[in-house]
Amino acid sequence: MQTIALISQSALNHNFSLIRNIARKQKIVSMVKANAYGHGINMVKTIIDKSDIVAVSELKEALKLRLITDKPILLLSGIYSKQELQKAIKLNCIIVVHNDEQIKLVNNTKQKVNIWIKIDTGMHRLGLSEQQYNKCLNLFSNNSLINPECIMSHFACADEVDNMMNKAQLDIFNNLTNNKIKRSMSNSASILSNKNSLYDFVRPGIILYGISPFANKIEQKLKPVMQLKSPIMAIKTVKKGESVGYGAIWIATKTTTIAIVGIGYGDGYPRHAKNNTPVLINNTICPLIGRVSMDLICVNIGNTKAKVGDYAILWGDEKLRIETVAKFSDTIAYQLVTSISSRVKFIKAA
Repeated sequence: MQTIALISQSALNHNFSLIRNIARKQKIVSMVKANAYGHGINMVKTIIDKSDIVAVSELKEALKLRLITDKPILLLSGIYSKQELQKAIKLNCIIVVHNDEQIKLVNNTKQKVNIWIKIDTGMHRLGLSEQQYNKCLNLFSNNSLINPECIMSHFACADEVDNMMNKAQLDIFNNLTNNKIKRSMSNSASILSNKNSLYDFVRPGIILYGISPFANKIEQKLKPVMQLKSPIMAIKTVKKGESVGYGAIWIATKTTTIAIVGIGYGDGYPRHAKNNTPVLINNTICPLIGRVSMDLICVNIGNTKAKVGDYAILWGDEKLRIETVAKFSDTIAYQLVTSISSRVKFIKAA
């Protein structure tokens, strides 16, 4: 018996259609970096095929992606050597340029290259300053081998809809750019919350996978793509006063029936999940008890009808969203899905 991640194709299609209905005039750049946010590149081809462009963080990811699609690939980190530039061009990547060294490398190209220029509008991570941006435009406008397809930037606080920084960044972006070159600013949160940020390309990430981009709000219209489930390995009775698991952090206040489920932090289930983190067993929410170990968790099943071999759902059901599990684990859903280990078996579901 093995932990399984079911990847719903219908949920992927639903979430993509939701984005398309919002961004009717825009092209969609689907984020499939980090192995499609932990869902598996080969598992999400249904949205890759529908996308106008697919985006990854680094060349290694682009190489894997090119094996399954001929769609243009946006290389978010850009390139850092002549060799990487040549590889990126060969892979038909659109290269993001976000620093002076990349400007020099791209400007010395011997082949035609498509690029996106990234400017820093306030996040102060990657991106060109206004001075660097103007220099970049001047250089590239005089180089017939370079095609600047788009100007992009990235929100720092899009998941906080009322944060004033969102408007401030948009104002900076609008002041630095115009409609002579196509533009892109929208990530998952801003696609759902800020129509003024849609421009020409939208860049959905976490919402493709049915997970809310907002810290304190579950988007019910999104459908969970990954359902993580694991079999019950044993069922036993714990007497009042007896403890369960490492550190004896949970002690029974009465005679309790528990299920031992075959998943742990070695599979990617969060070690810091607290007592009472919900687990779904036979359509009933049951609380996690004791400390998560490498291979196992324990669940108080009370009067729930369950037997060895029944599957416990850890997340990915309408009754148990991954956002809820993330809160009980003091983390975010992004980290949970990208932490699933190679021990888990991935299966395409309808």
